[in-house]
Amino acid sequence: MDDYELATRNTVEVITDDELQALIPRQNKRVYAGYEPSGEIHLGHLVTINKLMDLRDAGFHVVVLLADLHAFLNRKGTMEEVRELADYNRRCFEAVGLTDVEFVLGSDVQLNADYELRVLELSQQITLNRARRSMDEVGRQMEAPSVSQMIYPIMQMVDIATLGVDAAVGGIDQRKIHMLAREYLPSLGMPAPVCIHTPILNGLDGTKMSSSAGNYISIADTEDVIRKKIKKAFCPPERENNPVLQLVQYHVFPRLGTLSLRRQEKFGGDRDFAAYEALEQAYAAGEVHPVDLKNAAAEGLIEILADACAYMNE
Repeated sequence: MDDYELATRNTVEVITDDELQALIPRQNKRVYAGYEPSGEIHLGHLVTINKLMDLRDAGFHVVVLLADLHAFLNRKGTMEEVRELADYNRRCFEAVGLTDVEFVLGSDVQLNADYELRVLELSQQITLNRARRSMDEVGRQMEAPSVSQMIYPIMQMVDIATLGVDAAVGGIDQRKIHMLAREYLPSLGMPAPVCIHTPILNGLDGTKMSSSAGNYISIADTEDVIRKKIKKAFCPPERENNPVLQLVQYHVFPRLGTLSLRRQEKFGGDRDFAAYEALEQAYAAGEVHPVDLKNAAAEGLIEILADACAYMNE
């Protein structure tokens, strides 16, 4: 797989593809993703983490912003609480393989005069309505947003300028904020960043994955917990919006490259898949039973998360 294929696999969109292709051959290229510190790092987070690992392997210098101030502005806890979580999350990211990257604590670069002046300059240009719309997918309690949440997307734009990155990675829910950055950063004399968006996975119950819903697998879950959660997971015969197929597509194949079914001969015998597309076709044709898919997915996830689980449960 070449560097471009690594950079783009399992993405929803790249804005723009031409700009990314021009960026790939460069010797010095930087990409970042920001994470609000949270108590549990789960497979929803791991989608963008996997993408950062792809980009690292494609020759990018990867910057991970531990966005403690953003979490504070988005009502995720006190500054003391989110800073403690930021340190914990860094250890989580390293435990799942996100190493040889640069970690930056948001408050270390955001509480200075130059940064704040850039925020104020952009706040003069962006309407309140536009700022609110950009937060619709990522903000908490947006039926009654606070002023702090209107500052949030502007700070995210200034993060891109301050960190000096060429590209930004995020879930597709970050799209509106990234489009603001592409539109307004040139007014600060900064180029528009390439934006690489990954999908938002369904939770194990078929609804949006979230910590509050409890419908996720944590990187610290034990083998027994993973098997129990997958056993109860929603797994319809259809391919669309199937959370177990999504876990296999976005986690098992990128990390392991294969998926193995282990079953009795009367149920079709053992079968190995070297590509997700082949598995999806077999599942759609009824050649793979949901129970077999669940069992294989569980064992694949256990293998992927073994080191992280051991480290986080020491």
